[in-house]
Amino acid sequence: MRDMKYFYGVLTLLGIILPYMEFIPWISEHGFNMTLLLNEATQNRISAFAWLDVIIAVIVLIGFILYEGKRIDIKQKWIPITGTLTVGVSFGLPLFLLLREIRMDKLKEK
Repeated sequence: MRDMKYFYGVLTLLGIILPYMEFIPWISEHGFNMTLLLNEATQNRISAFAWLDVIIAVIVLIGFILYEGKRIDIKQKWIPITGTLTVGVSFGLPLFLLLREIRMDKLKEK
């Protein structure tokens, strides 16, 4: 299953690089203006639709990380949870799946 670890690793990197390629220039231009950020993020119904979808995905992912992480005893659950809350599902999900693959391999060795 080495291929899946590589796959999740690449997606983890893309999941942090691609969103921040857009976010960092915005922060450089506007600073940490949360009011402007929320206004721009919810300017129309399609933006609100996308954000509501993301919020639900974040809730589901954190629940999955907590449940599955406890079930197979992943010690670093806080890392993908933090990554999800600071970057997004695009980073937190592949990172957790990578940690899960690593843990599953260790369980198979026992």
